[in-house]
Amino acid sequence: MTWEAVRWLHLLAMAFFVGGQLVLVAAVLPALRGEQDRDRLRAVARRFGWGSLAALVVLLGTGAAMADYASRWDDRTLQIKLTLVAVAGGLVLWHLRRPNRHWIEGLVFVLSLVIVWLGVAIAH
Repeated sequence: MTWEAVRWLHLLAMAFFVGGQLVLVAAVLPALRGEQDRDRLRAVARRFGWGSLAALVVLLGTGAAMADYASRWDDRTLQIKLTLVAVAGGLVLWHLRRPNRHWIEGLVFVLSLVIVWLGVAIAH
């Protein structure tokens, strides 16, 4: 597998994870706000959660491979990015235990956008 393919998989997984959050925030949540839609919203969130888990596994694997290949482990920007990934992961786990704390979702979303920004900075 070429490094372009590894980068492509990394970007595809990132697009699913962050793009899915954008779709949930911009389209799904506003459309399914009613009490009668609560079960549907939970089903959508659960499916997205499993897809996000798969995307995170791909992101971690491809990200580690690229960092190793490029000898970037000492890069301060990468270290900040990885710290924010760990914080976001902890928040996701917290949110699973406390799903009614919607501010956690917002914080994960903001952190995800910052993580993407840092990824772009590392790539250039």
